Amino acid sequence: MGRPQEFDTAQAVRAARRVFWEQGYAEASMPDLEDATGVGRSSIYHAFGSKRGLFDAAVISYLDEVVRPRLRPLYDNPVDPDAVVTYLRLIQTAAHQASGVHGCLLINTATSPLGADSAVARAIVEYRAELQEGLAHGLQARFPDRSGASITRLAETLTALLVSAFSTVRADPKGAARDMELAISLATEGS
Repeated sequence: MGRPQEFDTAQAVRAARRVFWEQGYAEASMPDLEDATGVGRSSIYHAFGSKRGLFDAAVISYLDEVVRPRLRPLYDNPVDPDAVVTYLRLIQTAAHQASGVHGCLLINTATSPLGADSAVARAIVEYRAELQEGLAHGLQARFPDRSGASITRLAETLTALLVSAFSTVRADPKGAARDMELAISLATEGS
C-alpha cells in the first residue's frame, strides 16, 4: 500500500501554473517546479504521471480559475450591456499589473513547440472559441439591433486584438496596450 499524499493538489497545481506561465513549458525545469510546489519529483510523478501531466493540470486550473471567472459575465442570462466593455477593461488592467506581463498561458503555449501537440492545440482552439463566443454574447447585449453577422465580425476582430495583446505583452507592452485600447473603443462604439 502506497503512502498517502501529503500535499494539497490544487495548491501544487497553482504553484506549477505560475512557473509554466512565467517560463513556458520547455523552460520550466523539474527543480523549478519542485521549488515552487514544495513537492518532490517522485511525488509530482506519482500524482501527475509526468511534467506534462502537471502542465495539463495547470492548463485546466488556468481555464477554471483565471479565464472562465472573467468570462462568466459574458455568459449570464441576460448579459449586462456593459459586460463586454467591463471584461476588456479587466483584461487591460490585468495586462498593466505584474502578472499581466506574462501574457496568456495558452497563447504563450500556442507559439511554443508544445503548441503543435494535438491535445494542446485542441485546448487552445477551444479557448479561443470560448473567448469569441463570450465576446459575441456581450456584443449582442450591447448592440441588440445589430445583425448576427455584424456581431460575429466584431467578436472576431476583438478576439484577434486580444490574442495579439496577449502574445505581445512581454515584448511590446505599449503595443499590447494599443491593441487593448482599440478593442475597448470598438466595443464601446460598435464600429
